[in-house]
Amino acid sequence: MKICILDPGLEDNQGTISSNLGDLIIQEAIKKEIRKLFSNDQIISISTQSPLQAEQIDIIRECDYTFVGGTNLLSSYMNKYKQWNISIKKTFYIKNLILFGVGWWQYQNSPNLYTKLLLNLSLSHNHIHSVRDSYTLRKLKNLGFKNVVNTGCPTMWPLAEIQPSQYCCAKASNVLVMLTDYYKNIAADKKLLEILFACYEKVYFWPQGRKDEDYIKELNYPVSMLRHSLNAFNEFLLSEEEFDYVGTRLHGGIRCLTMKKRVLILAVDNRSHEISLDTNLSVYKRDDFESIVRWIYQPVEPQLNINTDNIHKWKSQFA
Repeated sequence: MKICILDPGLEDNQGTISSNLGDLIIQEAIKKEIRKLFSNDQIISISTQSPLQAEQIDIIRECDYTFVGGTNLLSSYMNKYKQWNISIKKTFYIKNLILFGVGWWQYQNSPNLYTKLLLNLSLSHNHIHSVRDSYTLRKLKNLGFKNVVNTGCPTMWPLAEIQPSQYCCAKASNVLVMLTDYYKNIAADKKLLEILFACYEKVYFWPQGRKDEDYIKELNYPVSMLRHSLNAFNEFLLSEEEFDYVGTRLHGGIRCLTMKKRVLILAVDNRSHEISLDTNLSVYKRDDFESIVRWIYQPVEPQLNINTDNIHKWKSQFA
């Protein structure tokens, strides 16, 4: 068979990777699970960030399955919010798309007519869709999609195989921090860095987004900078460096969690908050400094809830 993934990890269809390396973490998880399902089949990736041209439409129409892979691609105003760069005109040529771990951007009012038409024309009404949180599930069910399950984000699926006792619980000597350049809060982020420098011997920083490094330089704290590269991040994770993770970047934190590190996510939007409600992921408000300090010094054993029944239900339709 021929399988297509509409991929947030590509900025265009010439192979340029996304400037937000969190999209690559999602991309890796999506492709890993698709490869398990279709181990001997051809898999083609097409960017969600770039408008579909005739060449990509022809590829999609030739494929047996086309998956829309991850991140917060849906919104109530798909004519304005273009994280998934698709138009109603293109839905006359592509049909039966299957959602895989997709989320809804921000807390919003009911979808407008354009969005209702676009999703009803493009998404499959026969296959089960996978979404990453209950908020997205409710949004789609209110649009009439009953064929949807909340599987959580595919980046978290491997956590189902880790027992609570396998995670690091005691405070580490060092800390890895990530901040979000497009959700700046200079006062709160400076206070966070002040706390981390007081509590840890060394503070590392990984710029998940392209402009995160500029932002940390603006805050003017002497962090130990990692390169803006997924390879650099992976090398750090595989090193013998002992560290906790504290930061506003969700998928960088989840990657640390898969390596059994202590992880605290600081919420800046609906994504981490909604995922925490479903999975019990450790998430605090970014300015709840009292709770942040308590978490640093108080051993906490993660008690994550990964909905393996829904994951199996979604995957089994392709068996």
